[in-house]
Amino acid sequence: MSLRIYNTLSRDVEDFSPLLPGHVRMYVCGMTVYDLCHLGHARAMVAFDVVQRWLKVSGLKVTYVRNVTDIDDKIIKRAVENGETIRSLTDRMVDALHQDADALGIERPTHEPRATDFVPQMLSLIGTLEKKGLAYQAQGGSDQGDVNYAVRKFDGYGKLSGKSLDELRAGERVEVLDGKDDPLDFVLWKSAKPSEPDDAKWDSPYGPGRPGWHIECSAMACELLGESFDIHGGGADLQFPHHENEIAQSEGAFGKPLAGTWMHNGFVRVDNEKMSKSLGNFFTIREILAKYDAETVRFFIIRAHYRSPLNYSDAHLDDARNSLKRLYTALDLVSPAAVAIDWANPFAARFKAAMDEDFGTPEAVAVLFDLAGEVNKTRSAALAGLLKSLGGCLGLLQSAPGSYLQAGAGLDDASIQQLIAQRADAKKAKNFAEADRIRDDLLGQGIVLKDSPTGTTWEVQS
Repeated sequence: MSLRIYNTLSRDVEDFSPLLPGHVRMYVCGMTVYDLCHLGHARAMVAFDVVQRWLKVSGLKVTYVRNVTDIDDKIIKRAVENGETIRSLTDRMVDALHQDADALGIERPTHEPRATDFVPQMLSLIGTLEKKGLAYQAQGGSDQGDVNYAVRKFDGYGKLSGKSLDELRAGERVEVLDGKDDPLDFVLWKSAKPSEPDDAKWDSPYGPGRPGWHIECSAMACELLGESFDIHGGGADLQFPHHENEIAQSEGAFGKPLAGTWMHNGFVRVDNEKMSKSLGNFFTIREILAKYDAETVRFFIIRAHYRSPLNYSDAHLDDARNSLKRLYTALDLVSPAAVAIDWANPFAARFKAAMDEDFGTPEAVAVLFDLAGEVNKTRSAALAGLLKSLGGCLGLLQSAPGSYLQAGAGLDDASIQQLIAQRADAKKAKNFAEADRIRDDLLGQGIVLKDSPTGTTWEVQS
């Protein structure tokens, strides 16, 4: 293969080759479903949707797992506040997640495991860690009964994030926490509290309780993809401690690398701060889709490299909308022929080279604009077909061009066509003042008329 991927673990771009020839197994950490998804979640979903699409375009079979965390402190708190069961809350939020993801053209993963369906596997993994001396049950304090992971007993802790144990310990501002042997130790199984609802508790050899966050992903990934697989992905904020802890759990239990390649997408930023619910500066996908069409939002995300920061603003989305219209204008000018991609074609070869170098979407998008320019010059249906097909590799340019260009008009198409006909009649009668008035009235409503030898078309003003 010619594909190269930046591996967070090695901090370098590496040649990629799946462990099983022709078959890529990929796990991506999904959402904690206590609220609607925001643009930061959309960025991660779109980034790895592009990854799995390109792997398939490259002729590989892909088993893509994106989990759902449907039990944790925030979910319990929100369900109690709402006066509903945890399952009722999480079912609603999973449905909303699917609606948002579908709108953005994100293909469903092969498997979408919910943490609560894999508690037996989590307990089995905890048992393995306990037998290996890497897990212990707290004997005192307010967290008595919790099962913790003994971080200092795992050689190599910190290799993903580049943090040494001494650095981590120096950063601690608390002494040994209740029931923990070391402040760095993290919880694998949380003992049930009397105040927690019954549907937040599972029976276990350690007493009633629920799994910790990190053990969920280790157990689900192992169950669905095996003890070692090809790609593990997620947002940059998951690199530490979540993914670091996954490595400690899985490699501590099985003695082999959890994933060959670790991928992390960059943050979405608002006013130079990470977009997050905790900072209160987030915009839900639904809020953004109320102002911008879904393909514009997808294009806004894709035209930045997945590892780079993505700066959110209405101005940037407006620019994305206008840029995408340029591509659709080329497809509206020439009806695309149905073509299979010839990767020897210079445009296709450049596109492939960009995508094969760590999924270089900015360069791939630049190829689309160059190709659109060629379509405008040559009026080639074959090149228009290539433009549409290459766009499809990114989940773009698959709408009817006219529909995209006319989306957002205040008037419906029938009303506009009627005014276009009235303008044509005025021009035939040499009443050019009336023809100009109709054109200017439509322009005032954001409708641009375009005259050509074959007739008059319209689109929404950029």
